[in-house]
Amino acid sequence: MKHWWKFLGIGLLVIASIAALRIPLAPALVHVSPDRIAPGPVDVTVTGYNTTFGNEVKVRLVNDGQSVCASSVAVLDASHLTARFDIPSGLRANLTDVVVDGFTYPGALFTEGLGTGITSSTCPEPTGAARTFAFPNRSILYESIRNLHFHVPMWFTMIVLMGISVFQSIKVLGSNSLERDLAAEMAVRIGLVFCVLGLITGALWARATWGAFWTNDVKLNGAAVTGLIYVAYLVLRGSVQDAHKRARLAAIYNIFAFVLLVLFLFVVPRLNAIDSLHPGNGGNSGFNDLDLDNRLRVIFYPAVLGWVLLGCWMYDLRVRAARLANIMDR
Repeated sequence: MKHWWKFLGIGLLVIASIAALRIPLAPALVHVSPDRIAPGPVDVTVTGYNTTFGNEVKVRLVNDGQSVCASSVAVLDASHLTARFDIPSGLRANLTDVVVDGFTYPGALFTEGLGTGITSSTCPEPTGAARTFAFPNRSILYESIRNLHFHVPMWFTMIVLMGISVFQSIKVLGSNSLERDLAAEMAVRIGLVFCVLGLITGALWARATWGAFWTNDVKLNGAAVTGLIYVAYLVLRGSVQDAHKRARLAAIYNIFAFVLLVLFLFVVPRLNAIDSLHPGNGGNSGFNDLDLDNRLRVIFYPAVLGWVLLGCWMYDLRVRAARLANIMDR
């Protein structure tokens, strides 16, 4: 069964896509008001996401490892509650965490005035919550974290296809084969499809997390320039009539295009001297360091493999269709 990899790709893609869209986010605390506290009585309103606050919920503040328990808690609904605290004057850290049962909002409150420390009160133990398989709930990302399974695989697939193309171009220079040249061209064409999809999904993710579809970011600009370089490859091919001359010129250009792809997508954005909002670039932490955990990896890696196999299938079909078109034109 020589087409097993095609069925594998489609199966992985369907399962990973459904899982990426349907698996819920883990419960988390997403908002606390007010964001500053001073010694004395204060009411703190906490908003959760996918939470199920009940009447037995336990709330406390943690400042430099020292706890302050809520004197009373009013649950408004499953995701909203108000807790009253008597804030002592001895809090010694600038930032205070809010803890609701097993959920923590780190650095939620700014503490006005530094003290020498307090005596931690003994807070009631929180009730255990049932744990289910869920995606991590990350600040700023929230539901947009699902886009990881679509945006990143697009670029993996594009890189694989451009790698196939440059491999075929190298073979062209050694054999002057028009069949190899045709394969290189088709790989670029399908690769550009995934480049466009990567830019679109990236723009949507940027709008959700950065507030704009496009920013003056070195990674985004590099990705756009990379796409234009490969568009120019297709323009070059259309400007040369002689087939063998076109094949050799396109092959040389394609090799340099792939080198520029590596530079624009992997080298330049990682320079510490260049600012970037994109994870893993401009000296900031990568998505893998902060957000990608085992729950996401279970879906992410099959999604990458599924998209890559789909891209290779599209490339195979495009090459076969082009060969048939050439035969019919003779």
